[in-house]
Amino acid sequence: MIAVSGPSCKLAIKAIPNAPRNAVAGWLGDMLKIKVHAPALEGRANDELCEFIAETLALPKRTVTVCLGDKSRQKLLQIDGLTLEEVRRRLEDRASKS
Repeated sequence: MIAVSGPSCKLAIKAIPNAPRNAVAGWLGDMLKIKVHAPALEGRANDELCEFIAETLALPKRTVTVCLGDKSRQKLLQIDGLTLEEVRRRLEDRASKS
């Protein structure tokens, strides 16, 4: 049995591996573009992507997981602890501070 307590959402991501640094690169329609420093080898970029999103949203690392697109640049992330509206607001707040 799978139980979900509290808010959660799914976020569409376009990952750009091998970037000079981790960064939010903006929106591409409903998809968020994220630059990730790690290479796309052995899941390193996925791990760094989840860690970066969790850090950006001020969430524990375990709350962000890749649920679709392990080996693709287009991914769907599961984010536990926030609604989609809260995720968008925090990302916009972060972008305005940069």
